[in-house]
Amino acid sequence: MSLLLRNRAAILILMINIFLVFTGIGLIIPIMPAYMTELHIDGTIVGLLVAAFSLTQLLFSPWAGRMSDKLGRKKIIVAGMLLFTVSEWMFGVVSSPVFLFASRMLGGVGAALIMPAIMAYTADVTSTEERAQGMGFMNAAITTGFIIGPGIGGFIAEYGMRAPFYAAAAAGAAAAVITLLFLPESLNTASREDAASQPEEKQSLGVQLLQSFKEPYFLSLIIVFVMSFGLANYETVFGLFVDRKFGFTPKDIAFIITFGSISGAVVQATIFGWMTQRFGENRIIAWCLGAASLFILLTLLVSSYWLIVAVTFIVFLSIDILRPAIGTQMSKMAQEQQGYVAGLNSAYTSMGNIAGPIAAGFLFDLNIQLPYAAAAAVLFLSFVLSVPSEVRSQGH
Repeated sequence: MSLLLRNRAAILILMINIFLVFTGIGLIIPIMPAYMTELHIDGTIVGLLVAAFSLTQLLFSPWAGRMSDKLGRKKIIVAGMLLFTVSEWMFGVVSSPVFLFASRMLGGVGAALIMPAIMAYTADVTSTEERAQGMGFMNAAITTGFIIGPGIGGFIAEYGMRAPFYAAAAAGAAAAVITLLFLPESLNTASREDAASQPEEKQSLGVQLLQSFKEPYFLSLIIVFVMSFGLANYETVFGLFVDRKFGFTPKDIAFIITFGSISGAVVQATIFGWMTQRFGENRIIAWCLGAASLFILLTLLVSSYWLIVAVTFIVFLSIDILRPAIGTQMSKMAQEQQGYVAGLNSAYTSMGNIAGPIAAGFLFDLNIQLPYAAAAAVLFLSFVLSVPSEVRSQGH
């Protein structure tokens, strides 16, 4: 019996867990343009709010990865879920920009705790051969949350613009309870004691990032950063862009996101493992970066509703395949440092997610076309960086 089957209960709980959280996040996506209009917030502030989330995620991710190695994955995941819950509730309650920023930063800490621990847990309970399938399951749960979330959010918004935030908080609380009651710890006591007995490294985040230059997965980390910059640039202003340019309603935005994510979830849950075995992570990463760059650029050139739907469908599909491919590639390189490498991966992602939204918000206020032009250019740069790895993989 495979490791994946023996641990199917834990994998299922993790999937339910992360599904509920990302359903909560998906709830608020289609109503954000209207919510920001209600609060009289422009694109620059929207970008800064997204960046504030990512800033705290960046600062806490390496520490969170280490803590998941020392304390176990379960405690870190539960703590992250609780912080997420408080953050979403707070965002719905407050109106002051100061408290909106505080809410986003608290949510960033929660994300820093959740994502590395869940990915490291998945690596704990899968063999190297099953890693891609396990990561595919986690990302399928994320995507499915996004599929269901926007539709639910559009419905809940009928009861008030702030209602989706309260629903997101409820989803996070449910995820925390499920994890606390039913998820077994993936690290045995000996492994945690061994990690805890290691000398405490008093390294700043900057030192850890500098040391990552020497690691064999450094090029992958650079691709993660540039990719995250471009994707965050695209995603931050997506709702604002289609709202301003095409007059799309929250229902329209919800439909586009839902339609664009369904295929990603199907691919991740069914053939993603086969794809990585057949083509390898390097080739998949290069293909997805090239496709995302091209179709983001096409977003500026199309005008009809169904062409917008078709183009964004390809973009979201590329993103949904790209993320687990990067995660799988890095987890294979990490060997015994799963928590640490997952933390570095999250840190580089956060750096891109800080710079990308700030640039997107600023560029959006100058001209609504500029963020997508920048996103296409940056993702094309990621494609260029990924090609040497893809070529090397063909040579083996």
